[in-house]
Amino acid sequence: MLSKALLRLGGGAARHPWRVIAAWLIAATLAVLAAVAFGGRTADSMTAPGLDSQRAAELIGRAGTGQEGMTAHVVVTPVDDGATFFDDADARTALTRLRAEVTRLPHVLGTSDPAGALEAGRDTAVGGGLVSADGRIAVVRVQYPDQSRLSAQDLDALVDLGDRLRAELPLRIEMGGNLFYAFSDPDGGASELIGLLAAAAILFLAFGSLVAAALPIGMAVFGLTVGVATMTVLAGVTEVPTFAPVLGSMVGLGVGIDYALFVLARHREYLACGLDPQAAAGRAVATAGRPVVFAGGTVVVSILGLAVANVPFMTVGGIAVSIVVLTMVLASVTLLPAFLGAAGPRLARAGRSGRIGRVLQTGKPGRLARRRDPAAGAAHAAGWRRWIGHVGRHPVLYAVGAAGLLLTATLPVLGLRVGLPDDGSLPHSRTERRAYDLVAEGFGPGVNGPLVIAADPTGDPGVLDRLVGAVAADPGIASVAPAHVDRATGIATLVVFPTTSPQDKATADTIARLRTDVLPTAIGHGPARAHVGGAAASLSDVGRRTSQRLPALVAAVLATSFLLLMLVFRSILVPLKAVLLNLLSIGAAYGIMVAVFQWGWGGALIGLEATVPIVSFIPMFLFAILFGLSMDYEVFLLSRVREEYLRTGDNGTAIVEGVSGTARIITSAALIMVAVFLSFAVAEDPSTKMFGLGLATAIFIDATVVRMVLVPATMTLLGRTNWWLPRWLDRMLPRGPVGTDDADAEPRGEDPRPRLVDR
Repeated sequence: MLSKALLRLGGGAARHPWRVIAAWLIAATLAVLAAVAFGGRTADSMTAPGLDSQRAAELIGRAGTGQEGMTAHVVVTPVDDGATFFDDADARTALTRLRAEVTRLPHVLGTSDPAGALEAGRDTAVGGGLVSADGRIAVVRVQYPDQSRLSAQDLDALVDLGDRLRAELPLRIEMGGNLFYAFSDPDGGASELIGLLAAAAILFLAFGSLVAAALPIGMAVFGLTVGVATMTVLAGVTEVPTFAPVLGSMVGLGVGIDYALFVLARHREYLACGLDPQAAAGRAVATAGRPVVFAGGTVVVSILGLAVANVPFMTVGGIAVSIVVLTMVLASVTLLPAFLGAAGPRLARAGRSGRIGRVLQTGKPGRLARRRDPAAGAAHAAGWRRWIGHVGRHPVLYAVGAAGLLLTATLPVLGLRVGLPDDGSLPHSRTERRAYDLVAEGFGPGVNGPLVIAADPTGDPGVLDRLVGAVAADPGIASVAPAHVDRATGIATLVVFPTTSPQDKATADTIARLRTDVLPTAIGHGPARAHVGGAAASLSDVGRRTSQRLPALVAAVLATSFLLLMLVFRSILVPLKAVLLNLLSIGAAYGIMVAVFQWGWGGALIGLEATVPIVSFIPMFLFAILFGLSMDYEVFLLSRVREEYLRTGDNGTAIVEGVSGTARIITSAALIMVAVFLSFAVAEDPSTKMFGLGLATAIFIDATVVRMVLVPATMTLLGRTNWWLPRWLDRMLPRGPVGTDDADAEPRGEDPRPRLVDR
């Protein structure tokens, strides 16, 4: 059985702590060395098989125009506000030098030449989109090869050049483009430190001991080091998205400290009962470790369910985050008990009882009677008992009120709009944001998100002219650059500029209209074909696919969670209620995200400078992660409730004792997770903000409104039917690996002392 294996594993680690700690040190060192030697950098490929934008990219790749590669743009304006490139010879000379130096950078395939266009004439420069109509803003567009041939050093070289030329030329120089998006270091370093400090403060308040507060933090740092280093090695084998390390750090810190908290709290209970530190650590891993393994496995299964979207970067991102979660689970049942064994009796919060300690230490592993000191924990649990008892006396009022509150918070989801925040949503301190604003000011917002139409005119030589005319006539298109035709393949590429910004809903509507109306009309029924690509089109396609596949993920995760909880708690209504309440808390978190990011409510509190759509893949990621995380509290709380029910046979007593007995730990764990996640909500990148705020909001709602109001209210209303399971189904189901097993404990009202069953 799982508990026996965990008992041996935790006990062995506690008896030989320095061996286990040394093994983890070696593992961490090897992981870091492997990351340095074989690791790769994260990269973003926002494509997926079968999408129209992917077909466009394949045609562009065949044509060999270079437009399938990475791009950057250097945006310049004279330092003198009154000067223009039309009449300032010094500014034009500086522009010529800037373009020449950019061209000499490694891996640069080519650059546009606004200075040369100015020499050819004002109309040429303005018509080519290289100089603004008022002559104040010029753009040097830089073409790089595809991402696989580049690295962060290419971005560093461009940025360093800009820093040097700002001091030497009479120009204001700003930079942007997808080279920055691909190779800028993701947010996370400062956020991780803030999260760790906040978690340490909460742990100290919860346990009143620096040693007790330090152990979960130390375990989480070890686990995060190994997990993120392993993720870096994975990036050397396949393309890991840039958000994966940030998300992995966020989730890893949250679950790692939470899991350690569960085990540590149970360890201190055993110490208070008189067990020696090694035996207490083994028992803590055998009991609290079961929900940890179950909850961690549920998180991993939920995240791996992202594969149903058939979007490769999401699947790989899910695998990368799952590696961190699995590492934290392993650390919780090996490294943490080693820390506990090494700490010895210093973690005890009450004196030993020799008689109880001897009884506990000689009890059989399969059935351990745990006798608690009646005064232990009475003070901090009394308030929770009063609250849960109060909710139990007014279950209808609290159930309706709490459900109504969460449904109201969910309503903004009806206005959910997915997309990808562009550089216009970054803070003004970033050069990408300043470059974005200059381009929008000088050339129009659509120039920040050009579309690339790839056409194969096979069998219809006149199709290109019809295509150019039809696209240019569309009201959503501001301009069309001259077509480029590859002589070898005949494939043509058209760069077109929408009238609206990349994140504007109207841009997505324009893309859809081009595909469903404009291109088919221009091409007709001949063999020619055309596809709409570019970054804006790719992101729109990915958003549509994830929205289409989200119901399948939801159904799969709900069904799996229901079955697992039914196995664990031998009930039909308890798991059904659990999945419905989890849906409520996640829906409320989605609604709050829409209100903050799309409507701007309170956005300034997290440093959001403009409203943005919800990143297309975040709702699916959040659902997978949150549903797994909510199982932590669900299993931890319901295991205690069921234990009390099997002991007393009284549903009301079980709810009061089970919920109040876990309230302190759940509250502390939730505060830690909320603190860790909120530390990421103040990052610069809007995507990181969304992950941080969404996770923090859902965990806060889950641990307060759901666990402390809705769960006791609904369980009170259901009464003994909470634990109803048809006999025929009970005979068919295997015994659950988590929680109390019916075969080991039966309802009994004669013994008021809690009884813990170990398997």
